[in-house]
Amino acid sequence: MVAHSFRGEVFGPAQRLHGATFVVDATFTRAELDADNIVVDIGLATEQLHDVLGEINYRNLDEVPALAGVNTTTEFLARYIADRLAERVRSGALGEGALGLASIRVTLHESHVASGSYERAL
Repeated sequence: MVAHSFRGEVFGPAQRLHGATFVVDATFTRAELDADNIVVDIGLATEQLHDVLGEINYRNLDEVPALAGVNTTTEFLARYIADRLAERVRSGALGEGALGLASIRVTLHESHVASGSYERAL
């Protein structure tokens, strides 16, 4: 759950401060399963996604210094979350096996008919 506003006529009434609620999915990919026959430690991945979301959940994104002046669209937020997860992969926070990941895809679902995704290579 976030609050934010957008700049630009293309956003119409969403230029005013409004709220948004998302369901967030993170998908981790690799070419081959690791020695334990997994893609990533799902427990660690869940913890790290929860921590990343904790940085923005219940916040007015217009007031978060790293996001100030940015149109925090669904697609932008998917990229922002994917990038934060990638940093955590590189730091080892998802375990040593995660260093073999090929990509991360983050999807934010605004409703059952509207979602936006961003996928990045690792």
